[in-house]
Amino acid sequence: MVTVNISFAQNKTVVFQSDFGLKDGAVSAMKGVAMSVSPDLKLFDLTHEIPAYNIWEAAYRLEQTVMYWPAGTVFVSVVDPGVGTSRRSVVLKTKSGHFIVTPDNGTLTLIAESLGIDAIREIDEAVNRRKGSEKSYTFHGRDVYAYTAARLAAGVISFEQVGAALPNEVVKIPYQKAVLENKKIKGTIAILDVQYGNIWTNIPAELFNRLQVKLGDKLHIIIYQNKIKKYEGDMPYTETFGAVAKGKPLAYLNSLLQLSFALNMDNFSAVHKVYSGNDWTVEVTAAANKN
Repeated sequence: MVTVNISFAQNKTVVFQSDFGLKDGAVSAMKGVAMSVSPDLKLFDLTHEIPAYNIWEAAYRLEQTVMYWPAGTVFVSVVDPGVGTSRRSVVLKTKSGHFIVTPDNGTLTLIAESLGIDAIREIDEAVNRRKGSEKSYTFHGRDVYAYTAARLAAGVISFEQVGAALPNEVVKIPYQKAVLENKKIKGTIAILDVQYGNIWTNIPAELFNRLQVKLGDKLHIIIYQNKIKKYEGDMPYTETFGAVAKGKPLAYLNSLLQLSFALNMDNFSAVHKVYSGNDWTVEVTAAANKN
């Protein structure tokens, strides 16, 4: 990957993610702080519907989204059950030239792997903290992260002025990486396609293709939570949902070209009580090769 050399994030764009929801004024307060830094900023939402405290999902949504934004975009991710504790507040600059402002609590696990770490700096709250907020310990999203992100995106500060440089390492959430072993692919149920209940894995098309499965061939799927079997069954590999009858299972490549499972016009997650996260794993074989 070619490193994009940007010290100032010149596109004036900030994208917000949190587990706050939109029932109260928390998201609006963060945006207000950003606009107070510079009314020229462009503010967008990634999502504010991360389940409460779900750091893994925050990590995944960044992984799913950041690559589609221009270099220089600044992301604020606030899923922070440890707010006010000793966890570090950081800005990570990816090798693609994106900036992520977040607690270093596992949120950066996937984006650090996929886009690479160019540099990380710890936010110096003596400089990069909203004036008058020093006695507030439970809303760093507003007082530290939104404020720092806005200053960076607006060019008020350079990346170097965020704070002290840190080693190019982040706190990582352990998970099953996609691997092929003895004609069996292992991976993680990374996320749900929440609107429809489809099951998205972290198994990329390149790895799946090594099973040499053709369209219409059946796969044998076993899904575990913490090594306890939650689902086992066969399903055809198809290109479209409509290739099977209503309510029947299928395997397909999702919009990110990763192996996924669904019930045609039904909710796989709800029907089979299968969910997502680093504790949910999957094993995939060609049905003829199952043990």
